[in-house]
Order: sequence, then C-alpha cells, then structure tokens
Amino acid sequence: MAFYTPLHDWNLSPREAVSLQRELRHRVLVEAPMREIELVAGADISFNKFSETIYAAIVVLRLPTMEVVEEQGIVTTTRFPYVPGLLSFRELPALLEVWQKLQTVPDCVVFDGQGLAHPRRFGIACHAGLWLDTMTIGCAKSVLIGKFDEPNVGRGSWSPMIDKNEIMGAALRTKDKVSPVYVSVGHKMDLPSAIDLMLRCDGGRLPSPMRSARPPTVFVFDTSNPLKVGLKYDPVWLAKVELICQPPSS
Repeated sequence: MAFYTPLHDWNLSPREAVSLQRELRHRVLVEAPMREIELVAGADISFNKFSETIYAAIVVLRLPTMEVVEEQGIVTTTRFPYVPGLLSFRELPALLEVWQKLQTVPDCVVFDGQGLAHPRRFGIACHAGLWLDTMTIGCAKSVLIGKFDEPNVGRGSWSPMIDKNEIMGAALRTKDKVSPVYVSVGHKMDLPSAIDLMLRCDGGRLPSPMRSARPPTVFVFDTSNPLKVGLKYDPVWLAKVELICQPPSS
C-alpha cells in the first residue's frame, strides 16, 4: 500500500498558506532521479468553482507500454477556497486520500499543474512531492508564470520558461504542430529527466499519465443559480454517479 508522512495541518487561511509555501519551498530537491522509473502515475482533480465537491483520481501506468496497472479515485469535499496560486491546499488533501487507497506504489507521479513554475516556486507537484517523499513532475496545460520562446513545431522540441532570470520549466512539444505542455520539476527530479519522461509517456499532446487520469468534459449546471454554468471533468469510472444536473426549466 501507499503511505505518506503528514507534513503540516490543512486548517489554514490563504495568508497562512502563502507563508507555508515560502517556508517549504526550500525543502524541494532538484536532482536527477535516484532510481529507474518503471511505474508512473497521473494525478488529476475535477471540481466546480461554485461547489465544495472534489473528484480526485490517480492512475498508475507501466513503462514503456503505458499499460494501466491500477486506478483509484474518490469523491469528497474541500474546505479551502478557490485561490489561484494556492490550488494545492484545495486539491492535495483529496489526492492524498486516493494515494492511501493505492496497492501499487509508483516511482514517479505526474500532476496536472505546476511544480517550480509557480510564483513562489511551490506548485502542487512540489507540495505533493514533499508529502509523498517521491519523484514528482508538474505538467500543465497553461502557463502560470515564466516567459518562453515558442518551441519548434516538431515533437520533442522545447524551450526554457524563464522568470527573474531563472529557468522554471520547459514549454515542451509532445506532438507535431500542437500546442506545448508546460513541464516543471516537482521534487527529486531535474528538468532534463522530466522532459525525457514526458516524451516516453507518449499519448498525444497530453502525456499518457495525464490522459489516463483526466476524465471527459461535461457541462455542469448549478441549479441554485442558473447563471453559474461551468465545465467540469467528470471521472465517470471512479464516481459512478451522474454529475450533470439538468438546467432549471424556463
């Protein structure tokens, strides 16, 4: 089974969370992997900004075939508000619950989000890496921080993402002529190894761990307020519940 060692209390205000990020970022290790990576996991969260409900999933894959070894998920609630830059305090407790359900411990976990490519150099991949004490990578679909030149159009091309003269990550082209993904170190990983692993996890624009943990897109309606209509990723296979609420009749 998968275990973790508690790092801190989750009952924090946003101000306290920012302070904790600044404290913990100094514990992040940027280093080449200490062992061969055979099992890689993708971790993803689905939520609606207008709801406290969280849908969390982790899928473990085996390299190089990308065979699914295990998949686990939960539906739970969050107490932390939606604050950009502090999403790990909203999302990570749910993912830790899923982690404890795993019977297979992956060598590395890929998070749909940022690692060092974060204003305080402490995105969810860094935060989770410290809790799990394992190799982690952030692989995001959008940029939070860092300027970069557009990489060449071919698969495997990348360019550094730079903030305040520091290389924070890489804009990586995982498929010819498609938009790049944004890769950054989480913990116990270096950037060249993170880029190499994402290319080994071939799966289209999104590397296979992210694609496997990422559920389909559906519309979600807040029946208490018909103006609040958003997109949600619905992990049907894990929740086995109907998430689409019919909009109120006019």
